[in-house]
Amino acid sequence: MLPVTHVLAFGAWLVAQSKATPSAPTISIFLKPPGVIPPGGSTTICCSCQHGNGNFMLYKDGHQLRTLKQSGSRAEFSISNATYKDTGTYNCHYLEGGTVLARSDDLDVVVTGIRLPGPDLSVLPGREVTAGTHVIFRCTPPHRSTGCFLYLEGQIRAQVLSREQDDYNFSHVQEGEGGRYSCQCFTKNASIEWSAVSKTLDLVVRDYTLCNAVRLALGAGLLVLLGLITAEATRGRCCRGGRAHPLPAGSAPLTATSVGTPGFPSRASRWDK
Repeated sequence: MLPVTHVLAFGAWLVAQSKATPSAPTISIFLKPPGVIPPGGSTTICCSCQHGNGNFMLYKDGHQLRTLKQSGSRAEFSISNATYKDTGTYNCHYLEGGTVLARSDDLDVVVTGIRLPGPDLSVLPGREVTAGTHVIFRCTPPHRSTGCFLYLEGQIRAQVLSREQDDYNFSHVQEGEGGRYSCQCFTKNASIEWSAVSKTLDLVVRDYTLCNAVRLALGAGLLVLLGLITAEATRGRCCRGGRAHPLPAGSAPLTATSVGTPGFPSRASRWDK
């Protein structure tokens, strides 16, 4: 059996090796703004990586298009005056020193005619909620539609809403599900007709623990303030309501003809020694 010191030393070496070996970076790709693009429209393909300061190489249908230097945590490839030729499957590669370290998932970009007006997007119970709240997004088109897509900016996937179900439920919304939402609908007859994208809606998800801590701090501060006000009021009454001094020998007692209430000084008087 190996001594305990040898086992501990081997464990420490394994930990050091795991820290010394960097993990492969992960990169994401998404459209900004998301949705189907009309001919002549514009959009941006964003490639993001929380790693180093390398380059992003954009591919379409397996063919290299452009390379951009990472700026901050991302690179943005713009598509302006879009045409049907811009339709395709895109992905991006992350490189450092000419070596490809990671590849993104595939992003499908669709350029087609927009023939229908955009739907209305709403959210219940509101645009600001605490984590764990039951949230409902409702995408309401002004026309009969086959289905709708719910987009979250920064995400590659969209949520599909069927005609029988025009809303999408988050049973317990988390902080990571906050962001800028929009939706887009389509009708499938002889061909598929797309609507414009709805106006965006920003959902703010606040941390439940943080909100409670803020409420407790405000409540404690209010209690302290009320205590100080009460103490100051009590102190003021004590100062005004001092004990009466006895009259000097030979002084005449106050009568009803004196100013103020009989037997007591007037409200404007003060006791002086």
